[in-house]
Amino acid sequence: MKKFLFVFLSFLISLVTAQAQELTAKVTINADQLQGANVSLIQDLEQSISEFLNGQNFTNLLFETNERIDCSFFISIQEITNNNEIKAELQVQARRNAFNSMYYTPLFLFKDDNFKFTYTENTVIALTNNSFESNLSAVLSYYAYVIIGLDADSYSRLGGTPFYEKAEQISNLAQSTSETGWKAFESSKNRYALINNLLDESLHTYRNFFYEYHRLALDEMHISAEKGRAKIAEGMPTLRAAFRNRPSAILLQIFTESKADELIAIFEKADAKEKKIVYETLSSVTPSLSNKLDALR
Repeated sequence: MKKFLFVFLSFLISLVTAQAQELTAKVTINADQLQGANVSLIQDLEQSISEFLNGQNFTNLLFETNERIDCSFFISIQEITNNNEIKAELQVQARRNAFNSMYYTPLFLFKDDNFKFTYTENTVIALTNNSFESNLSAVLSYYAYVIIGLDADSYSRLGGTPFYEKAEQISNLAQSTSETGWKAFESSKNRYALINNLLDESLHTYRNFFYEYHRLALDEMHISAEKGRAKIAEGMPTLRAAFRNRPSAILLQIFTESKADELIAIFEKADAKEKKIVYETLSSVTPSLSNKLDALR
């Protein structure tokens, strides 16, 4: 009887643990640029990253299986040295389901051109928390917290702040290393710049817009598509004002690039006034989208 009780309790604990992970991550590694690449190393790396992202508890929150955040990590390897130092590009995407629908809205689309790390087979990746163990762990942990934060921001006003602070902690730890992508003056589009934007009080109005876009517009479209669309159009001046205030903010460009196709689909049948405000806002923030946005002219 005691053995049965122990097994049953262990089973219950395993269920809770299985539901605690926050991410459902698809990991893909491409090494087509390399000739004679170590296939075993690449496969092992892909598995290790997948196990880390899908098996790690990044927070104390309890996520049901259907609440886990869909995301993808696409790694394009450019070089592997004899010391297993890997130079790669990383593209991170995340999305979440709109209420009462089968539709998934993109939350995040970001390309990181400075992903460099060292990896040997059978390495277990550990969460970067209070100390900087490796750049691989730090980068993955950082983006996990950013994704969780964006998901939280889409459900509650400024709800992602605790998770962005975790990502900022990792960024701060990296300042004393020689790793690229973390330094303040390297680029206006790196990890430092992104987390600085997310925690910048001057961009809180944008984060409130981000919340209203998802929770008060997209999530309500199953009730009234017209009202949801009008709510998004109503928020466009806030996005444009944030851009005028912080024209170099990478966060605003990430939003327009990740949402362009979605906004075109939502507004292509809208009236001329709504189309105009969306077109002018998106093309101002990200001029490279102008041709794509022609459908809204």
